[in-house]
Amino acid sequence: MEFTVHHAILDLVQGDITRIPADAIVNAANSALAGGGGVDGAIHFAGGPSIMAELDTVRSGIGHCPTGDAVVTGAGNLPSKHVIHTVGPIYRDGTRGEAGLLASCYQRSLQLAQERGAETVSFPSISTGVYGYPIAEAANVAIKTVVDHLGQHDCSIKKVIFVLFGTAAYEIHLETARKANLLERTS
Repeated sequence: MEFTVHHAILDLVQGDITRIPADAIVNAANSALAGGGGVDGAIHFAGGPSIMAELDTVRSGIGHCPTGDAVVTGAGNLPSKHVIHTVGPIYRDGTRGEAGLLASCYQRSLQLAQERGAETVSFPSISTGVYGYPIAEAANVAIKTVVDHLGQHDCSIKKVIFVLFGTAAYEIHLETARKANLLERTS
């Protein structure tokens, strides 16, 4: 389902993020940037070893990536130019700054994508897997943050795609976008 957001498109898709073409694909990484399961594992598997080789170089320079921040590598075999590895918060009880850290993941990823000239960016639902963030709360943070970014006068991103794994995640994001009163595209 597509929505018009300022000058851009917000697209919600149910599927496999490694198969959706975009200039930049966002990876839900861990702070060690060492690969893992879920989206992270799928991206590394589909993208091939060159992504991890670049992350090895990044780690040697910075050690780790703090929660709420992101780093960029090439995309290897993915239908993308860049992979933006962002570290989402582990959800504890919602009172320890989790929402701000999650918003920072989306903000920083969009900033890095824009700096690299990306016009299309695909996101998974960050932190809602093993990090335990309740998906409805995460969807609210994600959609609000993306809509706010797309509304900035200097934003050059033309399309943001939320690639959601499973019907429940898709339906929750769709409901959240509709509650945000975004204009649905019919074409």
